[in-house]
Amino acid sequence: RLVAECPRSECRRMEAAGGSAASRAKELFGNQRRDSEGSLDFPNLEFEYGDSDSIVAELSELYSYTEEPEFAANRDCFEEDFAIHGKGKKWVELEEDEHKSYLMRLLDGLEVISRERRLKFARAILYLAQGVFEDCYTETEVVHWARHNVFLLYEMGMFGALVELLNMEVDHSQACSSSLRKPAISLADSTELRVLLNIMYLMVEIMRREGEDDRPEWSLVRDGFRTELSSLVYNGEPFAVLLFSLVNKYCNGHIPHCPIKKVLLLLWKTILFCFGGFEKLQELKVEKRAKLGLPPLLENSIQVMRTLRATSPPASAMDILEQQQKRGRRGRRVLVKQDSLDIYCERDETREEEDEADDGDGGIEGEVDPLEREALIQELPPPGLVPERWLFPRCLPWATKVREKDIEEFLEVSRCKFIGFTLGNDTETLVGLPRPIHNSVKTLKQHKYVSIAEVQSKVEEELQKSPVSLGAEEVEQTPVEILYQSMLYNLPQYMIALLKVQLAAAPTSKAKTDSINILADLLPEEMPNTVLQSMKLGIDVNRHKEIIVKAISALMLLLLKHLKLNHVYQFEYVSQHLVFANCIPLILKFFNQSIMSYVTTKNSICVLDYPHCVIHELPELTTDVLEAGDHTQFCWRNVFSCINLLRILNKLTKWKHSRIMMLVVFKSAPILKRVLRAEQAMLQLYALKLLKFQTKYLGRQWRKSNMKIMSAIYHKVRHRLNDDWAYGNDIDARPWDFQAEECGLRVNIEMFNSRRYGLYHTDLEFAPVDNCLQSVLGHHVSLPEDFHYSYELWLDREVFAHPIRWEDLLQPRA
Repeated sequence: RLVAECPRSECRRMEAAGGSAASRAKELFGNQRRDSEGSLDFPNLEFEYGDSDSIVAELSELYSYTEEPEFAANRDCFEEDFAIHGKGKKWVELEEDEHKSYLMRLLDGLEVISRERRLKFARAILYLAQGVFEDCYTETEVVHWARHNVFLLYEMGMFGALVELLNMEVDHSQACSSSLRKPAISLADSTELRVLLNIMYLMVEIMRREGEDDRPEWSLVRDGFRTELSSLVYNGEPFAVLLFSLVNKYCNGHIPHCPIKKVLLLLWKTILFCFGGFEKLQELKVEKRAKLGLPPLLENSIQVMRTLRATSPPASAMDILEQQQKRGRRGRRVLVKQDSLDIYCERDETREEEDEADDGDGGIEGEVDPLEREALIQELPPPGLVPERWLFPRCLPWATKVREKDIEEFLEVSRCKFIGFTLGNDTETLVGLPRPIHNSVKTLKQHKYVSIAEVQSKVEEELQKSPVSLGAEEVEQTPVEILYQSMLYNLPQYMIALLKVQLAAAPTSKAKTDSINILADLLPEEMPNTVLQSMKLGIDVNRHKEIIVKAISALMLLLLKHLKLNHVYQFEYVSQHLVFANCIPLILKFFNQSIMSYVTTKNSICVLDYPHCVIHELPELTTDVLEAGDHTQFCWRNVFSCINLLRILNKLTKWKHSRIMMLVVFKSAPILKRVLRAEQAMLQLYALKLLKFQTKYLGRQWRKSNMKIMSAIYHKVRHRLNDDWAYGNDIDARPWDFQAEECGLRVNIEMFNSRRYGLYHTDLEFAPVDNCLQSVLGHHVSLPEDFHYSYELWLDREVFAHPIRWEDLLQPRA
């Protein structure tokens, strides 16, 4: 009734003021639209989140601008050899049998002894994987022939040969020693590694994508390639473990000339190909819940994300100063207490002016209730806009959830209050409790949500209590499980190596003498001499760092989400090592910058991007060409990286009070408020989630001065019944329990890894020993056929002839 009366009362007030209701409604809606869409400084980012960018963008990011001359070198190596065996035809004119016969020749050429000749054959293969661009006229043709050639390369067994060559180059001691002796490592030191990694990346990235014009047999080839990458094929371990070890060796200084950007991109795309992206993750989650007998998901989070709309940014210091100046010019103002139902109440003109003046309090500006907005929109649709953009649901975007623990805590408090004792984890017995408590418990159970992680934790607890009666656990050998088993022993080193590279690539980090050199596969042999060359190199360096951040953030997020679905303690193991390696302050350090500047900066030169640079004739590089950039509103990879890093931070801190306190200690609240200036719904959602975690610890004054942010959290973030996140009276807010919580989690993780993988049974003193006499004597011992003939002689010589010295049993074993 209140909602229905609001538009009528608004119209009556408009008519009473002497103005037309329609004109005033249009003016009100126009102000709301300007507020919600932001100004020129903060445009609304029309960004669509996904597993990766378009195939053209992903292929272009593989190459740095200093590698541009190597496209011609690859073409020359191919044409030099193909002129002899191509019978005067072009590659696109040959039949498939002729393609395969020539590829067999190139495959044989990779086995020659001379490194120079091997490199020429590898360059010819790379030219084929790049789409034989000399025979093409458009970028679409290049991608088409690259796709055709890549599937042919895999069918001919090229990927296995490339992996063997990669191992040879990594173990090549002469190249490592020569690069260590040089004062500065340049592009020339990593030529062989770059060529091999380029071919493998092109094969993985192109084959993992399904195309509209794919042949029917390519689907089977793609599945076979995915199985090969995730199996124990390459030296008894998955291909991703080989790449993880490369990153670790690079950070330890063993292969300083390693092209780390290409390794990280290949590692990310390998994990994405083997495990699947976010759509696949959602399908696996639905299947696993059905397998465990849990109710279906309340909503599809991916679909809900796409319906969210960004809110306006918080007011800047300049905006607040202007508001204060306006208040000073206006003179004396009436102080009005804020009311949570202001939007539904009748307000006079004076109250409206006061509310507009109060919008500069550091909160979210221009946020209008969806109900009122829809009532206005139904009467006055804005011309020239898509109607779906302006139709908002009448309810909150997320379904409410309640944990089993929340119900237990509610009943514990209620029983202590009304009865005087508790019943532990019993959530069914309600004897002695008043009727309102019964209704509350019923409501809580209606919204109860049991996660897969809770079921896995309970199963693990039962396995730890009854290992014999329950028997051995059957572990399904999924790609995630195989990778976790393979990288388990070196997993802490891998996580530290990733964070080291992330720190070196962060835009806010300063160069230090002891930091790793991530520009080894970027810097040319001769440094630039002109201003134009320096500008080009500067753009290339910034672009190089952005791509590294993008690859690492996407890689870590995929690992965390898939490991959590596979088993919660695998996820917790990785999370703890990330936290111990200071991942939380590292991410906060990354966001301690102007996020709007970061997501709108165009560190790209369009004319030098692949495949544009190999199809079109390159213009003369001038300052205008370098500064032109593209015409998009934002940089896709930078928005993608920011969202991924916020999601990782959410994964690490959710329901972990000790880690939430780290956010408070490192003063993340003002950093996250700055993130809200970027008008992108998904980015703002995860920033608001992180602010919601810590609001109870930030104090009453912070909540009072940021009420618009509190309102945005209410509108955008999922609600948890009984979660008084806006107050500081939670029983979980006791700081002395934080260390015990983290230690208890670590004990559970160690017990899980010890039971399932035997990770901590390396000491013989703690190895299991069979002390049962029957089982020891029951072992079958193989004896020679003639042993029973000499058995008595053996007893006399070996047993009875030697005195038994029992005191020797008390001596320590040497």
